Amino acid sequence: MRVLEILQEGQVALLPGLSASARRAGIDKLINQVGLRRDSLARYPHEFSGGQRQRIAITRALAVEPELIICDEPTSALDVSVQAQILDLLRDLQRELGVSYLFITHNIGVVEYIADHVAVMQQGRIGEAGLADAVLRSPRSEATKSLLAAVPRILSLAR
Repeated sequence: MRVLEILQEGQVALLPGLSASARRAGIDKLINQVGLRRDSLARYPHEFSGGQRQRIAITRALAVEPELIICDEPTSALDVSVQAQILDLLRDLQRELGVSYLFITHNIGVVEYIADHVAVMQQGRIGEAGLADAVLRSPRSEATKSLLAAVPRILSLAR
């Protein structure tokens, strides 16, 4: 399927009252918001880079006008600079559209950057939860402490 067909698929199923022209107008607006060109709609997903494919996936999720998007390791397969671009895009879209995200990640840097609230899971259960800043600055659970200890830190060589 071409990108346009992929993006319209969810709309047809979940927003059946939308006319074809309203679907297309919404997709055109979203494609612009995520930083893709309109000619992307006529192409196939395999023709895009990983970051561009992630932008298509974001557009697909937003096309059905959700209140919440579940993001399961949304940046794990991307290089660091593209990860930052995608996280910036998600924050911008959150502000513009009022959408909420449930982020599932092992990357504490992502959590620090994007989360307002955090829940740290251990063996399938929530071990600690609260405001992100409080949990990450003063962790109580061993699971949280362990995750934070695993984050690489640059040590100062100045003496």
